[in-house]
Amino acid sequence: MSNSKIWLSSPHMGGNEQKYVQEAFDTNWVAPLGPNVNGFEKDLEDYLGEGVFAAALSSGTAALHLALIILDVKPNDEVICQSMTFSASANPIAYLGAKPVFVDSENETMNLCPIALEEAIVNGISRNKKPKAIVMVHLYGMPCKADEIRAIANKYGIPIIEDSAEALGSTYKGKKCGTFGDIGILSFNGNKIITTSGGGAMITKTIEQKNKAVFLSTQARDNAPHYQHSEIGYNYRMSNICAGIGRGQMEILDAHLQKRRAMHQFYIDLFSGIDAIRVFSEPNEDFYSNHWLSCILFDNTKTSVTREDLRLAFEKDNIESRPLWKPMHLQPVFSDCAYFGSKTSENLFNNGLCLPSSSNLTDNDRERIAKVIKTLFSI
Repeated sequence: MSNSKIWLSSPHMGGNEQKYVQEAFDTNWVAPLGPNVNGFEKDLEDYLGEGVFAAALSSGTAALHLALIILDVKPNDEVICQSMTFSASANPIAYLGAKPVFVDSENETMNLCPIALEEAIVNGISRNKKPKAIVMVHLYGMPCKADEIRAIANKYGIPIIEDSAEALGSTYKGKKCGTFGDIGILSFNGNKIITTSGGGAMITKTIEQKNKAVFLSTQARDNAPHYQHSEIGYNYRMSNICAGIGRGQMEILDAHLQKRRAMHQFYIDLFSGIDAIRVFSEPNEDFYSNHWLSCILFDNTKTSVTREDLRLAFEKDNIESRPLWKPMHLQPVFSDCAYFGSKTSENLFNNGLCLPSSSNLTDNDRERIAKVIKTLFSI
């Protein structure tokens, strides 16, 4: 059996991506505008529904940065951010000289804890530092408790930036992730459920916000025959070539989503006889995850096998696995930032492992994964 690398989450092409890219070359649309950009945005808008607008950008991080600007976040403002997430959720807050305020997770979805969220808001208001925005995340494709978070945000009049970088195709109560926030964020990085090589999108509720995002992402050029700039702009627009890849990927999104969910079921079946392992799954039927990454949680009161034991066993067989995101409030770069909650996210980080979840894994890949697990747990 081949010992080739099994990746955590690798790109998976559908076949038609080359058609759209070739059209871009044939028509010389090799710039950050063109038919593929327009088409990809329309594909996203149609897929998400809810009357949203999409602006195709160079990355999900760029989308989050521009969302903060559109919501008028300024230096020394405070922005609440889920602590258990990738650093790209928090870094753009620092780009603007604002201050992240990190909030713990709850155990059911591993996402933003509504109780700790309200505590952070009340604390900010008591200091005359009402948060300017809330960054909520759908971790590993699992929808957060969007209704509870929205109710709190509305109570205090704070806009939500919905980080759906990992959650395209996931739904909460039948509604697509990416449409719950005042502004939504998508990522099409190479490891996401669909990819444009690198790229992202901002999802807005109004055409005015979309137009603002496009304006800022194309260096904020004023409407003049010469180059004139009244605002600071950015080179954040997606290229027509990358958008062509995205158009092909949209054609197979739902099929690849089902393959990710099948991998999740594979892990449920594999670990079914091991009480010490919980396969992270939807808490109830309101939640539908794309299972971008399948994750497991160890209960070390029930086994002597640790997360690191399994990670190193996988590594020995050239299989990639990775601990859950290290919470932002534990990161050296954010060590002086405020944090609200307990140790839920810290415990998840200490006891959780992300497993290979690609939609292009083969039966041989699954056999190798299963063999490592069965050997380590003696099953």
